[in-house]
Amino acid sequence: MRAEIEGYCDARFAAVREVFADNFARMGEVGAAVAVVLDGKAVVDLWGGFADRARTRPWRRDTIVNVWSVTKGLTALCAHRLADRNRLDFELPAAHYWPEFAAAGKAAITVAMLLNHRAGLPAVAVPLADETIYDWRAMTEILAAAAPWWPPGSRHGYHALTFGWLVGEVIRRAGGRSVGTMLREEIAAPLEVDCFLGNSQAQATRIAEMIGADPPAPGETSRVAELLRDRDSLTFKALANPPSLLRANTANLPAWRQAEIPAANGHTNARALARIYGALASGGTNGAYRLLEAESIARCGTEQSGGYDEVLQQQTHFSLGFMLPRPDQPWAVNPRTFGHPGAGGSLGFADPDARVGFGYTMNKMRSGVAGDPRADGLIRAVYASL
Repeated sequence: MRAEIEGYCDARFAAVREVFADNFARMGEVGAAVAVVLDGKAVVDLWGGFADRARTRPWRRDTIVNVWSVTKGLTALCAHRLADRNRLDFELPAAHYWPEFAAAGKAAITVAMLLNHRAGLPAVAVPLADETIYDWRAMTEILAAAAPWWPPGSRHGYHALTFGWLVGEVIRRAGGRSVGTMLREEIAAPLEVDCFLGNSQAQATRIAEMIGADPPAPGETSRVAELLRDRDSLTFKALANPPSLLRANTANLPAWRQAEIPAANGHTNARALARIYGALASGGTNGAYRLLEAESIARCGTEQSGGYDEVLQQQTHFSLGFMLPRPDQPWAVNPRTFGHPGAGGSLGFADPDARVGFGYTMNKMRSGVAGDPRADGLIRAVYASL
C-alpha cells in the first residue's frame, strides 16, 4: 500500500512536504510525522505511512511512538523548571538532594555533571537482568552504590540509559514527583500535547510499533555494530546492559511502555516536540503559559561538555541535559540551537535565533549513533523555507 501524507503545511514550507513524501518513496520510511513551529505558530504538521510493520494500521494524527533518547531533552526540561523555582541548584552536589548517592567517591558530583554527561557513571558494572531496568528503586540503588568509571568532571561520555535514573532521582527528590508525573502535569497538560513517560501502555491502541534497522548491505559496515564488538568496552556496557536494549522490539513490550525510563522511553509525536521546543525558541512561553525563564533557555544552549566522547567514541557536545549539534549537522545553522536526537532517527530541537521548534518522529529505525538522512533532509528544507 502507498503511504498517504496528511496534515497541514503552510505554502511557504512546501519543500518540507516534498522531502517528507520523498522519505517514503526513496528512503524506506514506514510511518512518520514532522512538525515545525515558527514564532509560536504551527507552520508544518504532517504525518503519514503506517504504524505497524505489516502496514495495516495507518499512522494517524494522534499516533505516538517511542522516541528513545529524545526523552532526555524532556527530562532535562523538567530539571530546568525546578531550577527556575529555586527547587534545584545545578552547582550543588547531587547528594544534597539524594544523600545515598554520596557513596563510593561520588560526594562531589554535582547535579550539572549528571546533566552534562561528566559524572563518570555512563554504565553499570554488574550485568543487569532485563526486568531490572523496569524497577526504579533497584536502578537508583545500584547507581547510588556505584563507583565512577573516571574522575567526575574530568571528561565526558554519553550516559545513554543511566542519565534517566540519575537525573530522574534528583528531580524526584527535589521536586517531590517522578519525571513522568511532572512531565504530564507541567508540560503535556498545559501545552495540550501527547507526551507520556510511564503508563504509556494505557495508550497502546495508538502507539506505533517500533521496527528495527535493516542490516548493512553487502560490503557495508554498521558503526554501531563496530562500537559494540568489544563486550568488555565501556561502550558495550553503556549501550547493551542488559542486551535487550539492543533489540528494537523491546520498545514494543508492555513492561517497557509501563515503566519510567527518563533517558529512553518517552512516547510522543512530532507535533508535541515542535510545540514544546517552539515555546523554548520563542522566549519560553506557549500562549500565556511559561515553560522556562530566559536565563534557563540560555543555559540550555550553552555548551558544558564538548570533544571526544568516552562512550560514543566520536565528537559530541552537551549543555545541561541537551545535546548540541555538531558543526556538520543541518540543525547547527545558529549557535544557540539545542535539543536531543533519539536512536533510529527521532529528533526535537529549538532554535531561538530563528524562533523555530522542530519535531520528527518515526517507527522505522536506521542504524547510526547521531544524525539521520530523513530528518536531515527535512531540516534543510525548513531552513531553506525561512
